[in-house]
Amino acid sequence: MATLHVKNVPDDLYKALRARARERHRSIAAEVLSVLADNVPTAKELRARRALLRNLEKGRLRARSREAYVTCEEMQGQDRAR
Repeated sequence: MATLHVKNVPDDLYKALRARARERHRSIAAEVLSVLADNVPTAKELRARRALLRNLEKGRLRARSREAYVTCEEMQGQDRAR
């Protein structure tokens, strides 16, 4: 595993990080790893996101090619016409 050293961390940011680590009963290093894991996607995660977007786009295109959906206003008009 790699080691990461960070210099010149602003005092207010360090205090916020330390407080957050205390709240979660973690060391500052463990909290930094948690923040990074939650906010920096890996190459594998980016590929999964792209695949999901492609699948959503395919579904959207398939839905467009089907017969048009009836809007709420059209349904209300049909209901009132009865």
